Amino acid sequence: MLLSQNSMLVLSKPNHKQEIIVKTMAGMEEILAEEITSLGAEHVEILNRAVKAQASSSTIYRINLCSYFALRVLVPIHHDVIHDEDHLYYSVKRINWTDIISPEQTLAVRSSVNSEYFTNSHYVELKTKDAIVDQFTAKFGKRPDVDLDDPDLVVNIHIYRNALTISLDSSGGSLHKRGYRISSTVAPINEVTAAGLIKLSGWNHEDTFIDPMCGSGTLLAEAILQKLRIPPQPINRKFGFQQWSNFNQEEWEEVVGQAIEMQLDIPDFKVYGSDLDDRAIECAEYNLAEAGLGRYAEIQKKDFHHYAETTKAHLIFNPPYDMRIESDDIIAEYKKIGDTLKQKFKDSQAWIISGNLDALKRVGLRPSKKMNMMNGPIESKFYKFEMYAGSKKAKYNK
Repeated sequence: MLLSQNSMLVLSKPNHKQEIIVKTMAGMEEILAEEITSLGAEHVEILNRAVKAQASSSTIYRINLCSYFALRVLVPIHHDVIHDEDHLYYSVKRINWTDIISPEQTLAVRSSVNSEYFTNSHYVELKTKDAIVDQFTAKFGKRPDVDLDDPDLVVNIHIYRNALTISLDSSGGSLHKRGYRISSTVAPINEVTAAGLIKLSGWNHEDTFIDPMCGSGTLLAEAILQKLRIPPQPINRKFGFQQWSNFNQEEWEEVVGQAIEMQLDIPDFKVYGSDLDDRAIECAEYNLAEAGLGRYAEIQKKDFHHYAETTKAHLIFNPPYDMRIESDDIIAEYKKIGDTLKQKFKDSQAWIISGNLDALKRVGLRPSKKMNMMNGPIESKFYKFEMYAGSKKAKYNK
Protein backbone atom coordinates (compact mmCIF):
# COMPACT_ATOMS: atom_id res chain seq x y z
CA MET A 1 0.00 0.00 0.00
CA LEU A 2 2.63 2.50 0.98
CA LEU A 3 4.65 3.97 -1.82
CA SER A 4 8.31 4.82 -2.01
CA GLN A 5 9.71 7.64 -4.10
CA ASN A 6 9.62 5.25 -7.07
CA SER A 7 6.00 4.28 -6.36
CA MET A 8 6.93 0.72 -5.38
CA LEU A 9 4.86 -1.05 -2.76
CA VAL A 10 6.60 -1.25 0.61
CA LEU A 11 5.85 -2.61 4.07
CA SER A 12 4.10 -5.51 2.36
CA LYS A 13 6.76 -8.01 3.45
CA PRO A 14 7.56 -9.04 7.03
CA ASN A 15 10.37 -7.03 8.64
CA HIS A 16 10.56 -4.57 5.72
CA LYS A 17 11.96 -1.27 7.02
CA GLN A 18 10.43 2.07 6.02
CA GLU A 19 11.54 5.62 6.76
CA ILE A 20 9.49 7.28 9.48
CA ILE A 21 9.39 10.81 10.90
CA VAL A 22 8.26 10.94 14.53
CA LYS A 23 7.14 14.36 15.73
CA THR A 24 7.60 15.59 19.31
CA MET A 25 7.77 18.74 21.44
CA ALA A 26 10.80 21.05 21.38
CA GLY A 27 13.40 19.87 23.86
CA MET A 28 12.27 16.23 23.82
CA GLU A 29 14.07 15.02 20.71
CA GLU A 30 16.79 13.12 22.58
CA ILE A 31 14.49 11.24 24.94
CA LEU A 32 12.23 10.38 22.00
CA ALA A 33 15.21 9.05 20.02
CA GLU A 34 16.20 6.86 22.97
CA GLU A 35 12.62 5.68 23.42
CA ILE A 36 11.87 4.69 19.83
CA THR A 37 15.21 2.89 19.64
CA SER A 38 14.08 0.77 22.59
CA LEU A 39 10.81 0.14 20.72
CA GLY A 40 12.60 -1.26 17.68
CA ALA A 41 13.45 1.71 15.43
CA GLU A 42 16.83 1.70 13.68
CA HIS A 43 19.21 4.31 12.24
CA VAL A 44 17.68 7.01 14.44
CA GLU A 45 18.57 10.61 13.59
CA ILE A 46 17.60 13.65 15.67
CA LEU A 47 15.88 16.52 13.83
CA ASN A 48 14.18 19.71 15.02
CA ARG A 49 11.09 18.68 17.03
CA ALA A 50 11.29 15.26 15.39
CA VAL A 51 13.41 12.18 14.86
CA LYS A 52 13.92 10.21 11.66
CA ALA A 53 14.38 6.46 11.67
CA GLN A 54 13.81 3.18 9.88
CA ALA A 55 11.02 0.97 11.17
CA SER A 56 9.05 -2.14 10.26
CA SER A 57 5.26 -2.15 10.31
CA SER A 58 5.19 -3.79 13.76
CA THR A 59 7.58 -1.12 15.08
CA ILE A 60 5.32 1.61 13.66
CA TYR A 61 2.40 -0.01 15.50
CA ARG A 62 4.45 -0.25 18.70
CA ILE A 63 5.63 3.36 18.66
CA ASN A 64 2.07 4.59 18.18
CA LEU A 65 0.80 2.49 21.08
CA CYS A 66 3.70 2.73 23.53
CA SER A 67 5.55 6.01 22.97
CA TYR A 68 5.14 8.53 25.79
CA PHE A 69 6.94 11.31 23.91
CA ALA A 70 5.69 11.07 20.30
CA LEU A 71 3.06 13.39 18.84
CA ARG A 72 2.70 11.75 15.41
CA VAL A 73 4.37 8.99 13.43
CA LEU A 74 4.59 9.96 9.76
CA VAL A 75 5.52 7.58 6.93
CA PRO A 76 6.95 9.47 3.92
CA ILE A 77 5.77 8.05 0.58
CA HIS A 78 6.88 10.68 -1.93
CA HIS A 79 9.56 13.36 -2.34
CA ASP A 80 9.82 16.00 -5.05
CA VAL A 81 11.16 19.45 -5.89
CA ILE A 82 8.36 21.88 -6.74
CA HIS A 83 8.06 25.58 -7.53
CA ASP A 84 4.36 26.40 -7.88
CA GLU A 85 0.83 25.13 -7.20
CA ASP A 86 0.48 23.40 -10.58
CA HIS A 87 3.70 21.50 -9.98
CA LEU A 88 2.39 20.50 -6.53
CA TYR A 89 -0.88 19.29 -8.06
CA TYR A 90 0.80 17.07 -10.67
CA SER A 91 3.37 15.78 -8.18
CA VAL A 92 0.59 14.66 -5.82
CA LYS A 93 -1.30 13.12 -8.74
CA ARG A 94 1.70 10.96 -9.69
CA ILE A 95 1.03 8.84 -6.61
CA ASN A 96 -1.37 5.97 -7.14
CA TRP A 97 -3.82 6.94 -4.40
CA THR A 98 -6.21 4.15 -5.37
CA ASP A 99 -3.72 1.72 -3.78
CA ILE A 100 -3.90 3.72 -0.55
CA ILE A 101 -7.55 4.64 -0.03
CA SER A 102 -10.89 3.56 -1.47
CA PRO A 103 -13.64 5.89 -2.78
CA GLU A 104 -15.80 4.88 0.20
CA GLN A 105 -13.26 6.10 2.77
CA THR A 106 -12.62 9.62 4.02
CA LEU A 107 -9.48 11.73 4.05
CA ALA A 108 -7.97 14.89 5.50
CA VAL A 109 -4.92 16.85 4.36
CA ARG A 110 -2.69 18.67 6.85
CA SER A 111 0.32 20.74 5.94
CA SER A 112 3.45 22.37 7.29
CA VAL A 113 4.79 25.01 4.91
CA ASN A 114 7.90 27.18 5.11
CA SER A 115 8.54 28.43 1.59
CA GLU A 116 8.77 31.57 -0.51
CA TYR A 117 6.94 29.67 -3.25
CA PHE A 118 3.96 28.70 -1.08
CA THR A 119 2.62 31.19 1.42
CA ASN A 120 -0.87 29.83 2.05
CA SER A 121 -0.96 26.44 3.78
CA HIS A 122 -4.73 26.17 3.36
CA TYR A 123 -4.35 26.51 -0.42
CA VAL A 124 -1.62 23.82 -0.37
CA GLU A 125 -4.05 21.49 1.41
CA LEU A 126 -6.85 22.32 -1.05
CA LYS A 127 -4.61 21.72 -4.07
CA THR A 128 -3.44 18.39 -2.62
CA LYS A 129 -7.00 17.29 -1.95
CA ASP A 130 -8.02 18.25 -5.51
CA ALA A 131 -5.23 16.15 -7.01
CA ILE A 132 -6.25 13.10 -4.96
CA VAL A 133 -10.00 13.25 -5.59
CA ASP A 134 -9.57 14.14 -9.28
CA GLN A 135 -7.65 10.89 -9.72
CA PHE A 136 -10.56 8.95 -8.23
CA THR A 137 -13.20 10.80 -10.21
CA ALA A 138 -11.38 10.10 -13.47
CA LYS A 139 -10.92 6.41 -12.65
CA PHE A 140 -14.14 5.48 -10.81
CA GLY A 141 -16.55 8.36 -11.28
CA LYS A 142 -16.69 8.74 -7.49
CA ARG A 143 -14.28 10.01 -4.85
CA PRO A 144 -13.41 9.89 -1.13
CA ASP A 145 -15.10 12.53 1.01
CA VAL A 146 -13.19 14.97 3.20
CA ASP A 147 -13.63 14.51 6.96
CA LEU A 148 -11.54 16.87 9.07
CA ASP A 149 -12.67 15.43 12.41
CA ASP A 150 -12.35 11.66 12.04
CA PRO A 151 -10.82 10.73 8.67
CA ASP A 152 -9.77 7.26 7.59
CA LEU A 153 -6.60 8.64 6.02
CA VAL A 154 -4.54 11.67 7.03
CA VAL A 155 -2.17 12.97 4.34
CA ASN A 156 0.65 15.16 5.62
CA ILE A 157 2.25 17.71 3.27
CA HIS A 158 5.59 19.21 4.28
CA ILE A 159 7.14 21.91 2.10
CA TYR A 160 10.45 23.52 3.01
CA ARG A 161 11.52 26.04 0.39
CA ASN A 162 10.93 23.95 -2.76
CA ALA A 163 11.34 20.48 -1.21
CA LEU A 164 8.11 18.52 -0.96
CA THR A 165 7.56 15.50 1.29
CA ILE A 166 4.23 13.70 1.29
CA SER A 167 3.60 11.39 4.22
CA LEU A 168 0.82 9.27 5.59
CA ASP A 169 -0.01 9.91 9.24
CA SER A 170 0.04 6.47 10.87
CA SER A 171 -1.27 7.96 14.14
CA GLY A 172 -4.42 9.50 12.69
CA GLY A 173 -4.81 12.08 15.47
CA SER A 174 -2.21 13.60 17.75
CA LEU A 175 -0.81 11.10 20.24
CA HIS A 176 -0.93 13.65 23.05
CA LYS A 177 -4.65 12.86 23.23
CA ARG A 178 -4.45 9.81 25.47
CA GLY A 179 -8.19 9.63 26.03
CA TYR A 180 -8.08 9.98 29.82
CA ARG A 181 -8.34 13.77 30.11
CA ILE A 182 -12.09 14.09 29.78
CA SER A 183 -12.33 17.02 32.17
CA SER A 184 -9.79 19.86 32.27
CA THR A 185 -8.92 23.06 34.13
CA VAL A 186 -8.12 26.54 32.77
CA ALA A 187 -4.51 25.88 31.69
CA PRO A 188 -3.92 22.12 31.40
CA ILE A 189 -0.46 20.89 30.50
CA ASN A 190 -0.12 18.84 27.30
CA GLU A 191 0.15 15.10 28.02
CA VAL A 192 3.32 14.65 25.96
CA THR A 193 4.85 17.69 27.67
CA ALA A 194 3.98 16.21 31.07
CA ALA A 195 5.48 12.83 30.13
CA GLY A 196 8.64 14.52 28.86
CA LEU A 197 9.04 16.62 32.01
CA ILE A 198 8.88 13.48 34.15
CA LYS A 199 11.50 11.72 32.04
CA LEU A 200 13.77 14.77 31.81
CA SER A 201 13.55 15.26 35.58
CA GLY A 202 15.19 11.89 36.08
CA TRP A 203 12.58 10.54 38.48
CA ASN A 204 13.98 7.23 39.75
CA HIS A 205 10.50 5.68 40.24
CA GLU A 206 11.37 5.14 43.91
CA ASP A 207 11.17 8.60 45.51
CA THR A 208 7.65 9.80 46.35
CA PHE A 209 6.18 11.58 43.31
CA ILE A 210 4.28 14.76 44.20
CA ASP A 211 2.52 17.36 42.07
CA PRO A 212 1.42 19.97 44.61
CA MET A 213 -0.45 22.09 42.05
CA CYS A 214 -1.92 19.21 40.09
CA GLY A 215 -4.71 20.90 38.09
CA SER A 216 -6.53 18.23 36.08
CA GLY A 217 -4.00 15.56 37.09
CA THR A 218 -1.97 15.17 33.89
CA LEU A 219 1.44 14.90 35.56
CA LEU A 220 0.06 12.38 38.04
CA ALA A 221 -1.44 10.25 35.27
CA GLU A 222 1.75 10.29 33.20
CA ALA A 223 3.86 9.36 36.23
CA ILE A 224 1.63 6.35 36.91
CA LEU A 225 1.76 5.24 33.27
CA GLN A 226 5.56 5.38 33.20
CA LYS A 227 6.04 3.67 36.57
CA LEU A 228 3.69 0.79 35.70
CA ARG A 229 4.79 0.60 32.03
CA ILE A 230 1.24 1.09 30.85
CA PRO A 231 0.93 2.12 27.17
CA PRO A 232 -0.20 5.75 27.01
CA GLN A 233 -2.74 4.98 24.28
CA PRO A 234 -5.88 2.97 24.98
CA ILE A 235 -5.93 -0.37 23.13
CA ASN A 236 -9.25 0.52 21.48
CA ARG A 237 -7.98 3.82 20.05
CA LYS A 238 -8.48 4.29 16.31
CA PHE A 239 -5.03 4.63 14.74
CA GLY A 240 -4.45 5.78 11.17
CA PHE A 241 -2.50 2.64 10.22
CA GLN A 242 -5.52 0.46 11.02
CA GLN A 243 -7.30 1.92 7.97
CA TRP A 244 -4.43 1.12 5.59
CA SER A 245 -4.93 -1.67 3.07
CA ASN A 246 -1.79 -3.48 4.27
CA PHE A 247 -2.70 -3.35 7.96
CA ASN A 248 -1.66 -6.64 9.56
CA GLN A 249 -4.12 -7.57 12.32
CA GLU A 250 -1.96 -10.48 13.51
CA GLU A 251 1.10 -8.22 13.92
CA TRP A 252 -1.01 -5.66 15.75
CA GLU A 253 -2.37 -8.24 18.19
CA GLU A 254 1.17 -9.42 18.87
CA VAL A 255 2.30 -5.84 19.62
CA VAL A 256 -0.67 -5.34 21.96
CA GLY A 257 0.02 -8.64 23.73
CA GLN A 258 3.69 -7.75 24.28
CA ALA A 259 2.71 -4.33 25.68
CA ILE A 260 0.27 -5.92 28.12
CA GLU A 261 2.92 -8.42 29.28
CA MET A 262 5.32 -5.55 30.05
CA GLN A 263 2.91 -3.87 32.49
CA LEU A 264 3.64 -3.94 36.21
CA ASP A 265 1.16 -4.42 39.04
CA ILE A 266 2.33 -2.67 42.21
CA PRO A 267 -0.70 -2.47 44.52
CA ASP A 268 0.90 -0.23 47.15
CA PHE A 269 2.32 2.30 44.67
CA LYS A 270 0.89 5.82 44.86
CA VAL A 271 1.55 9.30 43.54
CA TYR A 272 0.35 12.37 45.41
CA GLY A 273 -1.34 15.52 44.18
CA SER A 274 -3.03 18.55 45.61
CA ASP A 275 -4.62 21.79 44.54
CA LEU A 276 -6.51 24.65 46.16
CA ASP A 277 -9.22 24.70 43.52
CA ASP A 278 -12.27 22.47 44.02
CA ARG A 279 -12.80 22.23 40.27
CA ALA A 280 -9.19 21.04 39.77
CA ILE A 281 -9.57 18.31 42.39
CA GLU A 282 -12.79 17.16 40.79
CA CYS A 283 -11.18 17.08 37.32
CA ALA A 284 -8.09 15.20 38.49
CA GLU A 285 -10.05 12.56 40.38
CA TYR A 286 -12.47 12.08 37.49
CA ASN A 287 -9.74 11.78 34.84
CA LEU A 288 -7.65 9.30 36.81
CA ALA A 289 -10.71 7.21 37.61
CA GLU A 290 -11.77 7.14 33.94
CA ALA A 291 -8.26 5.99 33.01
CA GLY A 292 -8.41 3.19 35.58
CA LEU A 293 -5.56 4.82 37.51
CA GLY A 294 -7.50 6.23 40.46
CA ARG A 295 -6.25 3.68 42.99
CA TYR A 296 -2.66 4.76 42.38
CA ALA A 297 -3.25 8.44 43.20
CA GLU A 298 -4.03 10.29 46.40
CA ILE A 299 -5.38 13.76 45.67
CA GLN A 300 -6.34 16.33 48.27
CA LYS A 301 -7.52 19.90 48.45
CA LYS A 302 -4.51 21.33 50.21
CA ASP A 303 -2.26 24.37 50.25
CA PHE A 304 1.27 23.31 49.29
CA HIS A 305 2.62 25.43 52.11
CA HIS A 306 0.69 23.31 54.62
CA TYR A 307 2.36 20.02 53.64
CA ALA A 308 3.92 17.98 56.43
CA GLU A 309 7.69 17.57 56.46
CA THR A 310 8.69 15.01 53.82
CA THR A 311 11.95 13.41 52.72
CA LYS A 312 12.94 11.57 49.55
CA ALA A 313 10.31 13.39 47.51
CA HIS A 314 10.36 14.14 43.78
CA LEU A 315 8.19 17.20 43.11
CA ILE A 316 7.21 18.61 39.74
CA PHE A 317 5.38 21.94 39.63
CA ASN A 318 3.50 23.67 36.88
CA PRO A 319 2.61 26.79 38.91
CA PRO A 320 0.71 29.84 37.61
CA TYR A 321 2.73 32.02 35.21
CA ASP A 322 0.46 35.04 35.64
CA MET A 323 -0.35 34.68 31.93
CA ARG A 324 -3.22 32.24 31.41
CA ILE A 325 -4.04 32.10 35.14
CA GLU A 326 -4.33 35.24 37.24
CA SER A 327 -2.34 35.51 40.49
CA ASP A 328 -2.52 38.33 43.02
CA ASP A 329 1.21 38.39 43.62
CA ILE A 330 3.10 35.94 41.45
CA ILE A 331 6.54 36.99 42.73
CA ALA A 332 5.55 36.50 46.35
CA GLU A 333 4.03 33.10 45.55
CA TYR A 334 7.25 31.81 43.96
CA LYS A 335 9.28 33.06 46.92
CA LYS A 336 6.89 31.24 49.24
CA ILE A 337 7.31 28.06 47.19
CA GLY A 338 11.07 28.27 47.75
CA ASP A 339 10.65 28.83 51.49
CA THR A 340 8.38 25.77 51.80
CA LEU A 341 10.82 23.61 49.84
CA LYS A 342 13.69 24.63 52.14
CA GLN A 343 11.72 24.06 55.33
CA LYS A 344 9.73 20.90 54.57
CA PHE A 345 11.38 18.88 51.79
CA LYS A 346 14.90 18.00 52.94
CA ASP A 347 16.76 15.37 50.94
CA SER A 348 14.37 15.92 48.04
CA GLN A 349 14.36 17.54 44.63
CA ALA A 350 11.84 19.85 43.02
CA TRP A 351 11.43 20.69 39.35
CA ILE A 352 9.50 23.79 38.30
CA ILE A 353 8.39 24.67 34.77
CA SER A 354 7.46 28.31 34.31
CA GLY A 355 7.10 30.89 31.59
CA ASN A 356 7.81 33.67 34.11
CA LEU A 357 11.58 33.84 34.49
CA ASP A 358 11.47 36.80 36.90
CA ALA A 359 9.21 34.86 39.24
CA LEU A 360 11.32 31.70 38.88
CA LYS A 361 14.40 33.63 40.05
CA ARG A 362 12.59 34.45 43.30
CA VAL A 363 12.35 30.84 44.44
CA GLY A 364 15.45 31.51 46.54
CA LEU A 365 17.22 28.27 45.67
CA ARG A 366 20.07 28.00 43.20
CA PRO A 367 18.97 25.70 40.36
CA SER A 368 21.30 22.76 39.81
CA LYS A 369 19.96 22.23 36.29
CA LYS A 370 18.21 24.43 33.72
CA MET A 371 16.40 23.47 30.53
CA ASN A 372 14.61 25.47 27.86
CA MET A 373 11.14 24.10 27.19
CA MET A 374 7.89 24.95 25.46
CA ASN A 375 4.69 24.64 27.45
CA GLY A 376 2.14 24.92 24.67
CA PRO A 377 2.93 28.21 22.92
CA ILE A 378 4.79 29.61 25.96
CA GLU A 379 8.58 29.68 26.04
CA SER A 380 9.46 28.30 29.45
CA LYS A 381 12.29 27.25 31.73
CA PHE A 382 12.46 23.94 33.55
CA TYR A 383 14.59 24.27 36.71
CA LYS A 384 15.83 21.64 39.14
CA PHE A 385 16.22 22.57 42.82
CA GLU A 386 17.87 20.27 45.35
CA MET A 387 17.24 20.38 49.10
CA TYR A 388 19.74 18.55 51.29
CA ALA A 389 19.43 17.10 54.79
CA GLY A 390 22.05 16.55 57.48
CA SER A 391 25.51 17.96 56.97
CA LYS A 392 24.92 18.99 53.38
CA LYS A 393 23.72 22.52 52.82
CA ALA A 394 20.90 23.44 50.46
CA LYS A 395 21.99 25.38 47.43
CA TYR A 396 20.43 28.72 48.27
CA ASN A 397 20.69 31.93 46.29
CA LYS A 398 22.21 34.73 48.27
